[in-house]
Amino acid sequence: MIPAQANFVGEFLNNSFGIPPAYADPLGYAALGLIAFVVVYILGRAFVLPIADRAMNRRGLDTHAKKPINKVLFFIIIFVAVGAAFGAAGRGNILTSLATIAAAATLAIGFAMQDVLKNFVAGVFIFVEKPFRIGDWIEFDDNSGVIEDISLRVSRVRTFDNELLTVPNSQLTDNVVKNPVDANKLRLKFVFGIGYDDDVETATDIIIEEAEAHDGIMDDPEPSVRLTELGDSSVGLQSRIWISNPSRADFVKVRGEYVTNVKQRFDEEGIDIPYPHRTLTGGIDVADGPVAEE
Repeated sequence: MIPAQANFVGEFLNNSFGIPPAYADPLGYAALGLIAFVVVYILGRAFVLPIADRAMNRRGLDTHAKKPINKVLFFIIIFVAVGAAFGAAGRGNILTSLATIAAAATLAIGFAMQDVLKNFVAGVFIFVEKPFRIGDWIEFDDNSGVIEDISLRVSRVRTFDNELLTVPNSQLTDNVVKNPVDANKLRLKFVFGIGYDDDVETATDIIIEEAEAHDGIMDDPEPSVRLTELGDSSVGLQSRIWISNPSRADFVKVRGEYVTNVKQRFDEEGIDIPYPHRTLTGGIDVADGPVAEE
């Protein structure tokens, strides 16, 4: 089919422009290759990219995530268009050689870029599964901070000490990532230690009252207190409170004010917050020995 079309194009060039048949046939093949390239390229730009863009929009991908994917699709369209051009021009053997070289190069690059590809795949899973979003507060590998940016290779986390961590995506998908804020609420726990001689019910009432009096602490879920520890020198009362729409600053501020208020009430009511005591016992033995003569 293609040789006949090439001959037709060659005859057209010979009859219309006076190009000799020896040159007309190669030009015919070249023209067919160029036509095939243009057709595949236009179809790819007109249909493939818009369809992919709509699919990414349905997934809710951000602009910075769609750009690298669109670039990959663009290069795929170019590669397919070049392949169609060589095939239409009757140069399938060149295309086979290029494919072999491309496969070998891909294999070599794959071995050399294992970590990059691993992080790339992890980035795709993050965009698809959405375990966290930009602006979320996460905790991972003894680190914590707010997500500032998510790309296909790395994510950037701003710690609460104002340090910017560039974290490979595979580190966030291969390990446990904790998102302390669930449904725009954050639960805080704090253990207040009181003395064994102090009244547990009175201390519990104070802890609850101060939680209910603080504007930054939610009434629903309501604050709660449980006796959780019997230490060497204190009884531990664990308070559980909830904060709505928290940021790191809100969390630190509310917890600090709440603990300070409970401490002041304990002081007013004479409730002791003990600290560990250490008692040293023993003696010194003096061995009898010969008395030195003067």
